[in-house]
Amino acid sequence: MLVVVLAGATLSTGLVAGLFFAYACSVLPGLAATDDRTLVGTMQSINRKILNGWFLSVFLGGPLLVAVAVVAEVGRSGAGGAVLGWLVAALVGHLVTFGVTMRCNVPLNNELDAVGPVDGITDLAAVRQRFEGPWVRWNLVRTVSSVAAFAGLIGALLVR
Repeated sequence: MLVVVLAGATLSTGLVAGLFFAYACSVLPGLAATDDRTLVGTMQSINRKILNGWFLSVFLGGPLLVAVAVVAEVGRSGAGGAVLGWLVAALVGHLVTFGVTMRCNVPLNNELDAVGPVDGITDLAAVRQRFEGPWVRWNLVRTVSSVAAFAGLIGALLVR
């Protein structure tokens, strides 16, 4: 049963890590090369559309499955073991990813949404400046932490 939980956790974690990686190396650099109106409008749209069942199930499912795997592994092997070490590392990566998303990226998304439609924004450059740099930096942090969680789960599977 643990292997099935680990496989599900690894799949969902890999999908999230891949999403954040794709933002970091393609979406955000692509938007950086556009004008203020395009970046602001596109990010407003993306931030609304990403709140869907597919994203939420993998974003929340990965850490939940890792937590289940940690509990199962503690019950199976006690408080030690290489698998447990990898699982704890993965869980820490997930906690960092979740924390950064909720404390940094989501508030920036909400601020961007609160300025209203791009047609009504008088200073798009200022809106972009407040949003883009911090959002890109925090996305990089959660990219690294989600890739670390993914690597931890691969380590747990290989040891298992």
